[in-house]
Amino acid sequence: MTDETCRERERTGWREAAERALYGPGGFYLRPEGPAGHFRTSVHASPLYAAAVARLLGEVAAELGTDEPAFVDVGAGRGELVTGVLAAAAGAGLAVRAYAVERAARPAGLDPRIVWTDRVPRGVRGLLFANEWLDNVPVDVAETDAAGVARYVEVAPDGTERPGAPVTGPDAEWLARWWPLREPGARAEIGRPRDRAWAEAVACLAAGRAVGVDYAHVRASRPPFGTLTGFREGREVPPVPDGSCDLTAHVALDACGAAPGAVVRSGPPLPEPELVTQREALRRLGVFGARPPLALASTDPAGYVRALASAGEAAELTAPGGLGDFLWLIQRVPAGPAEPGR
Repeated sequence: MTDETCRERERTGWREAAERALYGPGGFYLRPEGPAGHFRTSVHASPLYAAAVARLLGEVAAELGTDEPAFVDVGAGRGELVTGVLAAAAGAGLAVRAYAVERAARPAGLDPRIVWTDRVPRGVRGLLFANEWLDNVPVDVAETDAAGVARYVEVAPDGTERPGAPVTGPDAEWLARWWPLREPGARAEIGRPRDRAWAEAVACLAAGRAVGVDYAHVRASRPPFGTLTGFREGREVPPVPDGSCDLTAHVALDACGAAPGAVVRSGPPLPEPELVTQREALRRLGVFGARPPLALASTDPAGYVRALASAGEAAELTAPGGLGDFLWLIQRVPAGPAEPGR
């Protein structure tokens, strides 16, 4: 059998190929080193990030009138964020019920207070936080052919592509609403699986807030050729679905934000979600990149050095053109009617 014949037999849509490459046997996200072995997120950039999320958890706890809020870390990697939030919340008088949602095995040495699970817990009250989770929910890719027909892109394990069947049904409706393709060669990532994943995660909250943070774009500024790419050992590489690299694409986060309203849930209707940059979200939580006053260097040299380092980390987290341009999708979930006897 020739190599070309093998490729023909193994070609699938990008969603199926990425699911296998990321989460199948030997998949990229199931490796022992975890995501931190290949790229650096806001969580890894500075403990200021976890501290800010802990302050947000405190705000949610106050709104709910509880000192036992849940913190649900979705796409938890190896537990870095939930561990940091527990440490930062230690002095706030909160008995945090911590959950790490991840498909990989529980890492050794993780705080025993953290419940490690492969699915979002249902009925919790508190803060659900998904940092760079949705961009790794696999999606299909569409490309417009010379006749103006949007077709699924099929891919072989070595990354070679070809046009497949025309996009029809709900996928076509999603493209028409959220990412219209008008020019030959235009590409889009069809975000329906991410919309559904976000809606299902929000539906698991009995009350509180759900926050999704990611590389993202909105309908008015979709990239004309999509954003599918790969990462390996800190470097961007061609997207090859063979398990050797991360496969990621920016998220149509406005489409995700519209999805929870279609999920039937008990209790009051959901308010409109908020979409803000990470720069704005972190500033609300007290993270600024301003340098400390120079006078501090003479009165407290050690304090000045610490403050300068903290300012540098804050600047990285909020930098335009970098992490500061990430989008935060914030969905408030009001409490439903009290249960009998509660």
